[in-house]
Amino acid sequence: MWFKNAQPYRLTKAIDWSIEELEQRLDAYRFTPANSQETVKLGFVKALGNKVGQALVHGAGNNLMIAMEKEEKMLPASVIREELDERLQALESEQGRPARKAEKDALKEDIIATLLPRAFSRRKQIRALIMPKQQLILVDCSSANRAEELLSLLRQAIGSLPVAPLLPNTLPEEAMTDWVRTGRVGNLFELQEEAELKSLAEAGGSIKIKDLPLDSDEVKAYLDNGLLASKVALDWSESISFVLHGDLSLKRLKFADVLQDHNDDIDKEDLAARLDADFSLMCGEFEKLWPNLLDAMGGVDETI
Repeated sequence: MWFKNAQPYRLTKAIDWSIEELEQRLDAYRFTPANSQETVKLGFVKALGNKVGQALVHGAGNNLMIAMEKEEKMLPASVIREELDERLQALESEQGRPARKAEKDALKEDIIATLLPRAFSRRKQIRALIMPKQQLILVDCSSANRAEELLSLLRQAIGSLPVAPLLPNTLPEEAMTDWVRTGRVGNLFELQEEAELKSLAEAGGSIKIKDLPLDSDEVKAYLDNGLLASKVALDWSESISFVLHGDLSLKRLKFADVLQDHNDDIDKEDLAARLDADFSLMCGEFEKLWPNLLDAMGGVDETI
């Protein structure tokens, strides 16, 4: 339930989706396993996991959570290439001439169609938190491309989706560099002993810093030589720690034990109640963290 990552997007217009309306829209795109000839399949699945209820949308206050499953058939390129080489050799030997491009393409398509029913499948679930009051959508994945897949499917389901990249008024790299240089972030944030510095030069490299105070002479020397902070590890309010990236994504999110233990009084057998309580608690923390983070960067750029 607790998010491990957060790819953020800004809602550019107010939304007033009800749980019932969104549930109905998503149901038309409910996940079903890929058939024998499908290489990729996307669809929405139960928001709280397979063991709890049937709902594709789960709400807490004004916040909504949805989940998408992606199935991919695994066909190694080397296997396709090996089979294609064998068939091309047989064809060229029979015809007494090199195979034409159209023939190669047709053979490759036939090989894929033959192998797909026997291919292994890989499945991955991704959750997203929709926060209308904060004008945010947070996607729990480490890849921006995966996040875009979920947003694209959501856009298909509801017809339109008014989202844009979340950009602050201060460039994230500039803000993070200033934090490292001064040792101050404010807004309940504390720098941790981890960062990545990069050069702006075309062929420039990057320096990863781990378990080293960011106010050390070594780090200051890198900054004096023109390197910028592209990632920094932060702790917020002794509740959430994470690594902030230059695209404003949060990676390696970790919620403090004292926070996660807050709902231990709920009967462990009542999984639905525990997941709902954890979700509400996580939403409450995000509702405070994100305004603090964006304020530390001069607010949101709403021109895009």
